[in-house]
Amino acid sequence: MEFEKALDRMKRYCAYQDRCHLEVSRKLYDIGIYGDDKDQVMAELIEQNFLNEERFAKSFARGKFRMKKWGRNKILNGLQERQISDYCIRKGLKEIEEDEYIRVLKEILISQIRKYNGENALIAKDKAIKYASKRGYEAPIIFAIVKEIELDSDSFL
Repeated sequence: MEFEKALDRMKRYCAYQDRCHLEVSRKLYDIGIYGDDKDQVMAELIEQNFLNEERFAKSFARGKFRMKKWGRNKILNGLQERQISDYCIRKGLKEIEEDEYIRVLKEILISQIRKYNGENALIAKDKAIKYASKRGYEAPIIFAIVKEIELDSDSFL
């Protein structure tokens, strides 16, 4: 595939949604673009602002938090898997507002506790904590919110 054709294809690929360097590099490999040609296409995409790692990290963090309700740890791991720089990861995680983060985590915990409320209250609490932890939320924040939920409700929901 010639350079201009590959560049146009990658422009469309990047315009559809924000992409990281690794995704674009893999896509170029899949369509048969290697070595200097790949580097040249990548450089052109960066120069024309089709490929921007910081923008990708911000949109990834916002999207995963708002749509999938992922916690910071899971978002961090997702960005690291995509080989995003630490600087861009920090910028991306700053997109998540603390108040909204706490509110969403509290909703998740209450929902999970209610889901298992027919069981022993300790089992329900334990399952809710494990669920939130698997979603990537930090243990100290989880425990603080569980304690707050316990204090707010007489019968622990």
